Amino acid sequence: MKYAYSSILAITILLWACNGDKSTRGSTADTGRLAKATSKPTALATPNNSTIQSMSTNNEIEITANDRMQYSDTLFKVRAGKRVTVKLTNIGKMPKNSMGHNFTLLKSGTDVGEFANEALAARDQDYIPPAMEKAVIAHTKLVGPGESDQISFTIKEKGFYDFLCTFPGHYGSMRGKIAAE
Repeated sequence: MKYAYSSILAITILLWACNGDKSTRGSTADTGRLAKATSKPTALATPNNSTIQSMSTNNEIEITANDRMQYSDTLFKVRAGKRVTVKLTNIGKMPKNSMGHNFTLLKSGTDVGEFANEALAARDQDYIPPAMEKAVIAHTKLVGPGESDQISFTIKEKGFYDFLCTFPGHYGSMRGKIAAE
């Protein structure tokens, strides 16, 4: 009988989480609608020259992150040697301790998977691992729902640079590239 109640409770919680009350149910749907739709590639691989050439250069980047662990855009083209500003806004509704986001730009040649794994143990440093801090060009602070952070930096050399969210579990879907020309 004890296990029957546990099973019923677990099923009830699961159904509530899937259907939820209306005050929280729309959270991911709302952020999905607010996130900018893009036909650009996911930028997991280095984009081809025709994709990059068709993009406009913009050193003022605004990017959103949502409860579905998505950035609003994953590929940007900037002018090398010029100041770049990135503003990250978390448009989600979930608490920062379970769905915080950041934007971390890595130096060319950095092993993104290794960096993400090291970041798991760096909770007190907003998931920026001190042992690999030299691999970071710039990063925002970890932002919760409705919060924003803005950073400025210069990419000195032309090339492709990876960015990612270092919050645990987000690296798989929250990453992209900056092409500096």
